[in-house]
Amino acid sequence: MSTRRIDLSHTIEDGLITYKGLPAPIVCDHLSREQSRALYAEGTEFHIGRITMVANTGTYIDSPYHRYADGKDVSGFDLDEVAELDGVVVRAVGMKGRAIDRDVFASIDVRGKAVLVRTGWDRHWRTDQYFEGHPFLTEDAALYLRDCGARLIGIDSLNIDDIADLRRPVHSILLRAGIPIVEHLCGLEQLPTHGFCFSAVPVKVKGLGTFPVRAYATVAL
Repeated sequence: MSTRRIDLSHTIEDGLITYKGLPAPIVCDHLSREQSRALYAEGTEFHIGRITMVANTGTYIDSPYHRYADGKDVSGFDLDEVAELDGVVVRAVGMKGRAIDRDVFASIDVRGKAVLVRTGWDRHWRTDQYFEGHPFLTEDAALYLRDCGARLIGIDSLNIDDIADLRRPVHSILLRAGIPIVEHLCGLEQLPTHGFCFSAVPVKVKGLGTFPVRAYATVAL
């Protein structure tokens, strides 16, 4: 069976602001090509880059450690938790209000699935609008997804929680249950409702609760 892969992640570049108040990444040379020429044979050159960034940059995954000190960090993910998961897209575009409640998920079989919530908010990426008035899941929706056995939840919005609610109930419920969260997805309009696999694998870093991912879907043709 032939397949195609659809990129669902934003590009990280120097100066990118993902979340207002967090510093932008600095992407620069550690060793430039010009500098490297003095270290190698004539005609041979290399580039070694350097990046300084907070872990919540670009499209990233949250592990339980992000919220809970006793939770596993991103190095603790088994690959079958974050790669080639059976996926489903929940369409929440053009809704009245910002809150996405449990009724949006009620008609969909989410058990064992990577549930990707398409709000369309990614159209505001790299604008001031992205940081204001974003769609989010309700606490009741998080309880429903947990109780119905969802394996991973992703969203194409600034935050899966209402950032005005300092309890962060959606993060608290899902991560306590060991359900990873992927935020700042993009391009979900390219996916079918179901019949695809979703992957969002972070670098295996000890001691971090979040890390950028190259999120993508594998779709059968």
